[in-house]
Amino acid sequence: MVRAARPARRAPTRSSVTAHFKRHVNSAPPPPADPLRATAGDSFRAELFAGQTALVTGGGTGLGLEISRGLAQLGARVICASRSTEHHAALLDEARARSWQVESRALDVREPTAVERLARELDERGGIDILVNNAAGNFVCPAERLSSRAWRAVLGIVLDGTFYCSRYFGLGMIARGRGQILNVVATYAWTGMPGVVHSASAKAGVLAMTRTLAVEWARHGLRVNAIAPGPFHSEGAANNLWPQDGMRERIEEQIPLGRFGQAREMATHSLYLLSPGSNYINGECLVVDGGLSLGRNMWREGQRRGAAAEETNP
Repeated sequence: MVRAARPARRAPTRSSVTAHFKRHVNSAPPPPADPLRATAGDSFRAELFAGQTALVTGGGTGLGLEISRGLAQLGARVICASRSTEHHAALLDEARARSWQVESRALDVREPTAVERLARELDERGGIDILVNNAAGNFVCPAERLSSRAWRAVLGIVLDGTFYCSRYFGLGMIARGRGQILNVVATYAWTGMPGVVHSASAKAGVLAMTRTLAVEWARHGLRVNAIAPGPFHSEGAANNLWPQDGMRERIEEQIPLGRFGQAREMATHSLYLLSPGSNYINGECLVVDGGLSLGRNMWREGQRRGAAAEETNP
């Protein structure tokens, strides 16, 4: 665990989204010199989350790591929870170098008793203000070849784990009258996608859970939102979702912006949803996919039937 002194917590002020951006969001500065890499927090004012405690499941790799780094840079005490704490080593090393407050915890979100135990322990220490349900599992497999064990493995992490964490950590938030939950989903939660029926079904359930809890728990002072990232590079995604040569290029051709995103970009938008500037956003899902989930052109320039005639005979 890495600890550093922090100023006292400041209560957020009421302001419009425009005022928030003027005060909190700056043009991103150039990346710091190695070994202090840039984080998603570079786009926000310093100490934005000072005095708050955040728990990020799956917070040691991929998007979870970048969200953890951004929160820690902006003053939050971050508790990184994963089944294997080995995934937290790089974050803990960076936290020591940058005087961030980061704790590492082993947690299997599929086990409700383990989640409840950690929630009670943290509640005795003041509880958490932010929960990021990021833990996930995914791989490509045609539905007709998907075993019941593989189906349960993914739904256990994504759907069950999100509910267990939301329920047990949410109880403490309700008791304190404040808190935020951010769930990581995917656009195929509502579009569907061949080869990932297990993940698509689980994420669809999480999206429904997001909207339901947003309505149920708003009266307790809680906000519940979701973010749906588009494709971005990570070691896990590369190995499980586009393992074959040329797959990434074919996906990029379908993205209107013509490129994969970066985990840090996704984390920046996640931090916005957790920031004071989004205080009136509740039950929403922010899509950050470069336009991939939008409709695509049915024709290409110069390939429409009769296009040449139209040009020569206006």
